[in-house]
Amino acid sequence: MIRVVLPAHLRTLAHVDGEVKIHVEGRVTQRSVLDALEASYPMLRGTIRDHVTHERRPFLRFFACEQDLSHEPPDAALPEAVATGTEPFLVVGAMAGGA
Repeated sequence: MIRVVLPAHLRTLAHVDGEVKIHVEGRVTQRSVLDALEASYPMLRGTIRDHVTHERRPFLRFFACEQDLSHEPPDAALPEAVATGTEPFLVVGAMAGGA
């Protein structure tokens, strides 16, 4: 099982508390994790990735094993610790603003 941590606003939308656990068939990549997440929680479609291009939405970042994976190719393998469920895949809301 893959563990996914969502920001609070997406947890509220998906009606979940804490981590989400999903099953991913085959190779564990950003694309396969997000595909499985959206299949299990269809209300999240379009919130993390654009509906058409499937590119990451602005102000969301992806992390795993203390690494920023936001600019990695979507089909690159995620760290083994994520694939085995030892570490979660983090979807993090970026901070923006000014004074």
